[in-house]
Amino acid sequence: MSKTTIPTAGLADAAVTTAKITDANITTDKIADDAVTAAKATGIGISNSQTFRLSSSFTDSADPVANNWEEVDTDAYGQIGNNVSQSSGIFSFSATGIYLITWNHVAMLNGDDRQVWSAINVTTNNSSYDIASEVRNFIQQTASSTAMTTGSCFHQLDVTNTSNIKVRFNVGFQNSSTETQGESTYTRTSAQFIRLGDT
Repeated sequence: MSKTTIPTAGLADAAVTTAKITDANITTDKIADDAVTAAKATGIGISNSQTFRLSSSFTDSADPVANNWEEVDTDAYGQIGNNVSQSSGIFSFSATGIYLITWNHVAMLNGDDRQVWSAINVTTNNSSYDIASEVRNFIQQTASSTAMTTGSCFHQLDVTNTSNIKVRFNVGFQNSSTETQGESTYTRTSAQFIRLGDT
């Protein structure tokens, strides 16, 4: 039996349901340029990006680095969203998602330090913290003045529960005179949080 073409006017409005439209039949060229509005683009692209830094320096180890945090506020800083907040060095999330966390530690000493280490620490139960990522370095004085070292590490964190999953940072030295560098007019020691997508 041959099939007869049904004119568009011959179809009831409710006759073509989403169940009857296969994915292969909706191609890019069938979608008008103005069909995807901002309201329909939720979840596309980076929805949160924030950078925090130490506003002043301190000496010796710290676990966690609890004081003198601020969100960057100079040099046309471009914040996206505000999912991440900080209290006494504990970083919390107001929205679930996959976050890329980058930690940058700058240390200085007028002398030598055989081990300079720092880490990203994560809790999944709002209590005990584990090392998620760590960087180790050293300072060797090559002249009669201060020497500096910089170390960075990162961790991709799946925040499935905003009450229990949190982040903090620690620094450690063999030489207790080593100083973690902070600055309020530009960024030295810092932590960046970028939400890459949904969990």
